[in-house]
Amino acid sequence: MRISARADYAVRAALQLAASRDDAPLKTEAIAGAQDIPHKFLEGILNDMRRGGLVLSRRGGNGGYRLARPAESISIADVIRVVDGPLVSVRGVRPPDLSYSGPAQSLLPLWIALRSNVREILEGVSLADVAAAELPADVAALTDVPDAWVNP
Repeated sequence: MRISARADYAVRAALQLAASRDDAPLKTEAIAGAQDIPHKFLEGILNDMRRGGLVLSRRGGNGGYRLARPAESISIADVIRVVDGPLVSVRGVRPPDLSYSGPAQSLLPLWIALRSNVREILEGVSLADVAAAELPADVAALTDVPDAWVNP
């Protein structure tokens, strides 16, 4: 699985909004600067997030963006889906829509298992969890696996 730059930027922007201590909207420039995200790219991402119901925007001098609901109720999966679509697909097709034959037949349940595990992790972690650096115990335990980030 690859996390696109778009998804990475979207999650980082959402985390910046989640970490905002007051209810005042944050300007695109402030988010872009704080997270080192190209401003124009971020504008498109925030528009997708607005259309997806994750952020609210307000125009004007006191305008900007804020989360549409509490950070506890927005999962990392929600953010990725809004900007990138399905969490796991094979050649742009969701695993349940694939079919294989012969020795490749058991690939389908493998792809479905992969999708299930990715969903379990990303749906089980909220913006509030990451912003507070308090990952759920089962997710944090996965980071303790030796060689978790080492490529074979």
